[in-house]
Amino acid sequence: MSERAASRTAVLVCQGRAAANGRAGTGRFADPVAVRLLRAEERTPVDQVRVNTPPTGWRERTAYESVRACAEVVVPRTVAIDEALRARVKDQLVILGAGLDTRAWRLSELARTDVWEVDHPASQQDKQARLPAEQAALARSVRFTPVDFAVDDLGTALDAAGHDPSTPTTWLWEGVVPYLTRDEVRTTVAALAARTAPGSALVVNYQAPSAKAAAGRLLARVLGSSITSGEPWRSLWRPRQLAGLLGDYGLRVVSDDTLLDLAHARGIPTHGRTSLRSGRVAVAESR
Repeated sequence: MSERAASRTAVLVCQGRAAANGRAGTGRFADPVAVRLLRAEERTPVDQVRVNTPPTGWRERTAYESVRACAEVVVPRTVAIDEALRARVKDQLVILGAGLDTRAWRLSELARTDVWEVDHPASQQDKQARLPAEQAALARSVRFTPVDFAVDDLGTALDAAGHDPSTPTTWLWEGVVPYLTRDEVRTTVAALAARTAPGSALVVNYQAPSAKAAAGRLLARVLGSSITSGEPWRSLWRPRQLAGLLGDYGLRVVSDDTLLDLAHARGIPTHGRTSLRSGRVAVAESR
């Protein structure tokens, strides 16, 4: 097992969903489970964002702004991904880099679906410690599958966890691709494609190149003002590049949209954040 700590990005994304629950994307977005996965100190900036009361301290204000910005990004992303999953519900759903994902606990459409949550061992241990004992899953089953994408074999891990490669699978890959190298992304695509039966689908969220976004993340790292500054982006993809990679492994992209376009199409208010323009959600189907 790697000595890496549990992902701070996963916590921030969970905070963003908790802050937006019932407030943003009204009628389309809801995640009442997210706040239950947060510790008391992690809920403080969430509560501040929900009532729009920025704190005065520099460090506290940084946490507040990070959660507020994240909430604006995760709403259209989550809504679009949930819609794609509902339209492609299979007996098997594999969530790659699951982090503090809550879908197995909040989507009733997964009642007849077995869910595999794949993530780094440290992040999985952290999530299982956070899950309230009374928080029952809505999915038919949830199987935690520890994998370090940098060194472990995805297929071997899924075999051990009971995944059936002969049965159609919906694959979800959200918020992970930028943190992997190009070689790691290709290795993961090859591994999942080898277990992808006809009728399967992949929903993938990734980041396209953006000079403005890159400059912002660099500045945050230099100033040490980002909660996730220790988790840098390692690969960015243009749509044609990702489509080409997926095509090499028998997956045909049927849609690929920016988060900004997804928000506008669904009537979700936005403030023109750069990350909405460079963040994307693509859906690919097996040929």
